[in-house]
Amino acid sequence: MARSTDTLRIDELLLAVSLAADDANDTHAVLLLLSIAHDIARAARSDDLAYSINYAAVYATLVDTLPKTHYVSLEALVDHVFETLFRSHQDVHEASVVVTLRDASPRVTIETTRRRDQTSTPSRFIIHSLAFSAIIGVNQRERTEKQPVVFDITIDRQHQGSVGFPFKALSTSIHQTFAASAYLTVEALASAVACHVLEYTEDLDDRVTIKLSKPNALALAASAQVQITRQRVDFPDVFSVGGATQQPPSLPASTAASSDSFSLHSVALALGSNLGDRFANIETALRLLEVPTSLLSDLPEDAQVTVVDTSFMYETAPMYVTDQPRFANCACMIETNISPKDLLRLVKEIETVVGRVPSVRFGPRAVDVDILTYDDQLVDTRPLDSRVNLDNLMGELVIPHPRICEREFVLRPLNDMIPHFVHPACNKTIRALLDELVSTRSEDDAPMLKVMPFPKYPLDDTESAKIHDIQVPPTSKYWTVSSTDPAKHGRPRKTYLMATLNMTPDSFSDGAQHNTLPAALDYTTAALASGADIIDIGGYSTRPHADVVSADEERQRVLPIIQAIRAHPSDAVRHALLSIDTFRADVAADAVRAGANCINDVYAFTGPTYPPDAGSAAHLTRMRSVAKGLGVPVVLMHSRGDAGANKDYGMYHSGGGGIVAAVQTELGRKVDAIVRGAGGVRRWLVLVDPGIGFSKPVEGQLALMRDLGRVTAAPDPDGDGGGNALAGYPMLVGASRKSVLGAVLEEADAEGTYAGRKTRPQERVWATAAAVACAVQQGASVVRVHDVAEMRDVVAVASAIWNR
Repeated sequence: MARSTDTLRIDELLLAVSLAADDANDTHAVLLLLSIAHDIARAARSDDLAYSINYAAVYATLVDTLPKTHYVSLEALVDHVFETLFRSHQDVHEASVVVTLRDASPRVTIETTRRRDQTSTPSRFIIHSLAFSAIIGVNQRERTEKQPVVFDITIDRQHQGSVGFPFKALSTSIHQTFAASAYLTVEALASAVACHVLEYTEDLDDRVTIKLSKPNALALAASAQVQITRQRVDFPDVFSVGGATQQPPSLPASTAASSDSFSLHSVALALGSNLGDRFANIETALRLLEVPTSLLSDLPEDAQVTVVDTSFMYETAPMYVTDQPRFANCACMIETNISPKDLLRLVKEIETVVGRVPSVRFGPRAVDVDILTYDDQLVDTRPLDSRVNLDNLMGELVIPHPRICEREFVLRPLNDMIPHFVHPACNKTIRALLDELVSTRSEDDAPMLKVMPFPKYPLDDTESAKIHDIQVPPTSKYWTVSSTDPAKHGRPRKTYLMATLNMTPDSFSDGAQHNTLPAALDYTTAALASGADIIDIGGYSTRPHADVVSADEERQRVLPIIQAIRAHPSDAVRHALLSIDTFRADVAADAVRAGANCINDVYAFTGPTYPPDAGSAAHLTRMRSVAKGLGVPVVLMHSRGDAGANKDYGMYHSGGGGIVAAVQTELGRKVDAIVRGAGGVRRWLVLVDPGIGFSKPVEGQLALMRDLGRVTAAPDPDGDGGGNALAGYPMLVGASRKSVLGAVLEEADAEGTYAGRKTRPQERVWATAAAVACAVQQGASVVRVHDVAEMRDVVAVASAIWNR
């Protein structure tokens, strides 16, 4: 195997090649840097050229071959370099190629590394020193005289495109767009250019790094610089579900609220409930929003309201009037063509239909729906001489909601969705307003608790009446998955146990052990008695090379045990939470209707195909529709198709993020597509699973477990590493009995006094205990285990150490 640090190089080989370009003369000067991975140890010991690579021969091949072909793009030239190298030199197995178009203005470069068995690999595209002048700065001279700015732009792309990278067109677009800009800070300008690049390239996976230099900023320094790295997920207000660009709301011409039935407006709503079934009340209100004409018959026929994003769900202490039950609070974003006044009528009608009755101000209510923002408009329907205080709001409409800035239970849900939205009256972002409010909180203030409700299935018509043809399942139980208590650093108050029940003959750990009805019921009863919080039932093994099972066979395996549990004489068993472990939409739907409360999908709704294709998108649409319609929590796991394949994460190492960045990026992209946009699953119903044991090398899995806390951590507000689409989501970790634990146990110790041992999955209970303790310490909300009684003890002690 080649040593990763040993390379042979041909540096800055200057060639004249025929290359398609915008000018008439298509002969261009390119600089080629070639690095060949090769273990030089044997050649070094023997001092014999036979054990080396003849770089003179490689040089001669390139000089003789490359100038003879016309290339349609720099990518085509790079491909030809690899083809020539691997075809003519059988001793070369891996190489890196850097090609720079020297006579381009600005200079441009492509970098890529490829092995002999690869035809396409991640590439890096660089635009060097794109320079122009713009208004940038805060002092008087900088606001009137343009200052030179220089950009170095790097785009990392996972998959090679079918056409050449648009270096010149992108450079021209940046120049034309930002030479006319007038930013106050280099930070804002760099961020705007990064967003522009991501919009222009249109590749959903692109990662762009912008280094912006301001040469005249400091008298005794060459320049002041800022460098940032961003992806589409870092601009949630610009890129919607699936990465498509959405237009930001236009600034209104006046503070009067305009409306017409042909334009859509972006609106934020807050929802709360503290009477009855709080979570079902809120879900009913959300569904009623989307059928506006069934509630208000005088609305135009084309009246439209679409929920396009939701926050996490929080349980909060009552404010103002404290002698009342705790609230469930959340927020949502809608797109609507209804005017603000008609929208106010609609939400008031929804409150009445769901069951709100007149009460004391700020008192208990079945549901409360408040309009927080409407685009970035300022609306106040009160007479001008009546706007001194907030005592006369009855029947009036003030937008933005006048109490946003004093309510953490409003700001925190908004921050989940639109942290960068600028409050049009305060001129501060939602994130800044939340930070300011939290900084004033005292130790006596009750923390907000992030919660996840589980609906009760099968449906009982006596418990769930239809309202305007909408039927929402009642709540069975709910979990508290994290706290805003600063002493807990966001940790859960409890780590929940998911017990694994495989109704399969071929699962990697317990195949054929519990796949009969009596054995499955015995396991379920014992697991619940030992402290399991939910039973995960699967009928299709996802271990590498497992047999393909039809949907009918999968149903026959899982439905009888779900029905048997729901008919069990013991209340504890009959009302237990159940999860269905499947990637099939129809199996998931049937299992939930039979009594499951949750869907656990190892492919995060995209199916087993990797890389994802058009079929994966259709698969996601079907799964999302089922989960949204049934209103159940979902576990979304990071994987790359077959569990034993697709383990190369090299493209993520250059930025320092490694395997954690890979999970954040790849799973984050799927979670965004599942949560955001019309028909999205509620954010508060999503658990993320980093996918221990699926498509990851052993060292990568150990690194992931070591850094589990970073998977869902909020990005550093002072850093330049961009965002994290998984930030804030509760995490499930499933390392129980996995092969990575067996691989560690098989290793000899560092001093060689112990040779290690091979283990069967059932012999990895103690190893699982170490992994579970690690997961608790890293802040996991749920651990998925086989050995419930033993792992309950581990969780109890680890939680006492880390979560109290």
